[in-house]
Amino acid sequence: MLIDTCASGGRRNDLESLRRSVPLLRSDYILEPVGQQLHTYGLAMWVPFYGTGVNTGDPYTFRSALCAHMTFCYDMRNREYDFDPVRERVAEWERLAPYLLADYYPLTAYQPGGDGWIAWQFNEPETGGGMVQAFRRAESIYESARLRLHGLEAGAQYEFRDIDTGVARLLTGAEVMNQGISIPIDQAPGAAIVEYHIVGAGGQTRG
Repeated sequence: MLIDTCASGGRRNDLESLRRSVPLLRSDYILEPVGQQLHTYGLAMWVPFYGTGVNTGDPYTFRSALCAHMTFCYDMRNREYDFDPVRERVAEWERLAPYLLADYYPLTAYQPGGDGWIAWQFNEPETGGGMVQAFRRAESIYESARLRLHGLEAGAQYEFRDIDTGVARLLTGAEVMNQGISIPIDQAPGAAIVEYHIVGAGGQTRG
């Protein structure tokens, strides 16, 4: 039997219930981006699989709700709605969703205010791949953040690519774990996703 521990304000997300079920809707509090960021920040430390709802193609809001399971709350009867941005976001989610089951690392402090940044990393040590999600809140005056990553091979080289701009950088694991990687976000609010994969270790290229 498949059991969905749907919401109840998130009160069913206790470890005993989660031994027997999955929260396809992790809370009744959905759609608002800052709340969704905070849900992921905390829940990902304890629960590997969860979901939430989304009803927009706006990158900041959609990425704030990015989960392994997504409930799409769109009115398909509305012929005037522009679904092209939604298609872009869904294709993005389909590509990135496997990372959401990988090792999780918070990269900033828990930030409920509207004037800061919040960020985290999902890392797949088996494949050498992963992604960083960063969010600049609406009232933040800071246009970039330097974030120190975790779980990489210090002597290996990685390609880091901003999925919006396509700008790629080659950095070693030691560089981004010790000095950090700078991630710019020009708009406030705004969201950035940097996808990475290993390209060399000990002088050897890994496919």
